[in-house]
Amino acid sequence: MTDSINKLKRKTFIMRIILTRTPCGYTTAPAGGGGQTGPGRAAGGSACTTRALPPCSGCPVTLSLRSRPVPSRGRRCERVMAASKPVEAAGGGSAGLSRWQLALVLGAPILLGAGALYLWGRRAARRGGKGASERKTPEGRASPGPCGGGGGVQPDGPGHEETSPLDRAQAAKNKGNKYFKAGKYEQAIQCYTEAISLCPPEKNLDLSTFYQNRAAAYEQLQKWTEVAQDCTKAVELNPKYVKALFRRAKAHEKLDNKKECLEDVTAVCILEAFQNQQSMLLADKVLKLLGKEKAKEKYKNREPLMPSPQFIKSYFSSFTDDIISQPLLKGEKSDEDKDKEGEASEVKENSGYLRAKQYMEEENYDKIISESTKEIEAKGKYMAEALLLRATFYLLIGNANAAKPDLDQVISMEDANVKLRANALIKRGSMYMQQQQPVLSTQDFNMAADIDPQNADVYHHRGQLKILLDQIEEAVEDFDECIRLRPDSALAQAQKCFALYRQAYTGSNALPVQVAMKGFEDVIKNFPKCAEGYALYAQALTDQQQFGKADEMYDKCIDLEPDNATTYVHKGLLQLQWKQDLDKGLELISKAIEIDNKCDFAYETMGTIEVQRGNLDKAIEMFNKAINLAKSEMEMAHLYSLCDAAYAQTEVAKKYGLKPPTL
Repeated sequence: MTDSINKLKRKTFIMRIILTRTPCGYTTAPAGGGGQTGPGRAAGGSACTTRALPPCSGCPVTLSLRSRPVPSRGRRCERVMAASKPVEAAGGGSAGLSRWQLALVLGAPILLGAGALYLWGRRAARRGGKGASERKTPEGRASPGPCGGGGGVQPDGPGHEETSPLDRAQAAKNKGNKYFKAGKYEQAIQCYTEAISLCPPEKNLDLSTFYQNRAAAYEQLQKWTEVAQDCTKAVELNPKYVKALFRRAKAHEKLDNKKECLEDVTAVCILEAFQNQQSMLLADKVLKLLGKEKAKEKYKNREPLMPSPQFIKSYFSSFTDDIISQPLLKGEKSDEDKDKEGEASEVKENSGYLRAKQYMEEENYDKIISESTKEIEAKGKYMAEALLLRATFYLLIGNANAAKPDLDQVISMEDANVKLRANALIKRGSMYMQQQQPVLSTQDFNMAADIDPQNADVYHHRGQLKILLDQIEEAVEDFDECIRLRPDSALAQAQKCFALYRQAYTGSNALPVQVAMKGFEDVIKNFPKCAEGYALYAQALTDQQQFGKADEMYDKCIDLEPDNATTYVHKGLLQLQWKQDLDKGLELISKAIEIDNKCDFAYETMGTIEVQRGNLDKAIEMFNKAINLAKSEMEMAHLYSLCDAAYAQTEVAKKYGLKPPTL
C-alpha cells in the first residue's frame, strides 16, 4: 500500500491537530445571564474517522489518494493529544505540557483519523451534562418593564439616591434582554442602543457587553454587516472578548470574508483553550473552503512533478499481472543488448513504447510519457500498451484529466489483451476513489473482476478499496481470492492480516485481536523479505502499545527498504509517542527528507509538529513545500488548510498577544 492510503483518512485529523487540543461545547446566544453553555452536535458527518492503512508498496487503489474519498464510519478513538495547558500571553512563562498525548501519530496509521468530535462528546458527557443547553438570553438579568422612560430604575423607597448613568445603562440592557428572550429583537436593539448611549465611555467592559448584546440581536435578524460592526466595537473595548469574536467570525462567514472569519475563530479557539466544539467546527469548515479555493487556482497552473524513483518502484511492485511493468522480453532486445559496464541498452524495434520501457528499466522516468506518445501517434504495434503506460505516468504526476481519456480508450479496446484492460480498470477505479466517487470506483473494480476473473491484482486492489469503504469482511474475501490465485503474494497476506486485525479491534473480544497478532507473526515468518508485513505489524503493535517491538519492526523495514522515506517518518513518530523524544523524532523525519526530498508526507508531518512546538513560520515553510509536491487537487486543498491554520495563528499572536499551547 502507498503512503497515499495512509493520507486518505488522516486529513481531517491532521487539520484538527493544527487547530484543536481538547474541543467541546460553545454557546451561540448573546452574552450574559439565563441559560447555559454546552456542547453542540457535530454538523453533518461522522464523529470520527477510522484507522487507516499504512504506506508501503504503491497500490493503485490509492494512487494519489491524498484526500479522504468517502466519509469514515468508524467509531473508535483511543488516543488524541489533549494539551490542557491554559493559554498564555505572548512573552509569558511556559511550564510546558503536563503530559504528551501523541495526536501526531498521523503517520502510524492505526491512530490516523482518530476523531476529535468523538472525544468532544465523550468529555462533555464526563462533565455530567454541565452546559448541555445553549444560552437563550443575552448577558445580564432581564428585568420587568419596557425600555423607555429615560431608562432609570425605580427607587426602592424613601431616601433613595438618584441612580448613576451606569445603573441606568444596565437597566436598559436588562430590559433589552427581556425583549431578546421574547423574540422581540427590534425592541431589544432599541434598549441596547439606549444602554450604549447611557454608559460612561470609561466603562469599557460594560460598554463592550452592550455592543455584543446588540450584535446578538442583529444576528437574529440576519443583519450580518451590523453584527460585524458591533462585534468590532466590542472587541476594540475588550480585545479578548470571546463571544464577540465568535459572533463576528460567524458574521464574516455569512459575508464570505473567509480570511477574517478564520482569524477570529482561531483567536476564539486559543482563548477557550481549544475546548469549544462549535468554534472548532466553524474553523474546520472555513479552512476547507479556503483550501479548496486556493488549490483550485494553484493546481490548474502547477508544473507536473515526477515522484521519486522509490515511490514509482513501490507503486509498480504492487502488481503481478501488469504487462507494462514487466521487463523487456529477450525478443524485444538486440542480441548485443546486454548491459555492459553500465551502458544503456537499445531496443531492437523502432518503437516508442519499447524505448519507454527501456527508460523505465533505466529509471529515466521523465522520458516515458513522450516516448509513449510517439507510439500512440504512430498507431504502432504497442498502441494499447503505450496508452496504458502513458496514463499510468499521468496518474503518477497527478494529471488525472490527461490520464482518463487514455484509460477509457484502453478499456474500450475489446481486441486488446484482457490484462491490459483489467489493469486500466483498476487504475481508473483508483482515480475515481480519489475523486470521491466510490460508486464509479466499485463499478470499475467489479468490471475488472468480470473480464479477468483469474487476475490476482484485481482482488488485491479491490480488497484495499473495501477497506477504505469499511467493508472489512468483503475485503478479507478479496484478499483470500488473491491468495488462492497467487499463494506467494506476500502483500495480500499482510494486508489480509491487517484487515482481520482492524475487524477484531473494533469488537470487545480480546481473543480475535490475539489471533490477528499471531497472524502477523506468521506473515513475517513466511515472508521475511516483505517490508509490508513488518510495517503493518508495527502499526498493530503501536496500537497495542508494544512500542519496543514496533520499533524493531520498523528497523526491519528500513533494512529491507532503506530508501523508503515514509518508514523513517513512522519510526520518528513512534519515538514521540513512545519515549516523548522530540529530538529523535525530528531527526528521523529529517532523515526521511534527506532520503527523498519529494516526500510530501515528511514535510506535512514536520509542519504539523512545528505547529505543536509553536514554530509557526517553520510550519508554514514545511506545508508550502508539501503543497508544491501534492499529486492531486484534493491533497493540495488539505495542505493549504493546514498552512492557513498555521498562518491564522501567527496573525492572532500578533494581533492579540496570544499563543496556543506548545510542546
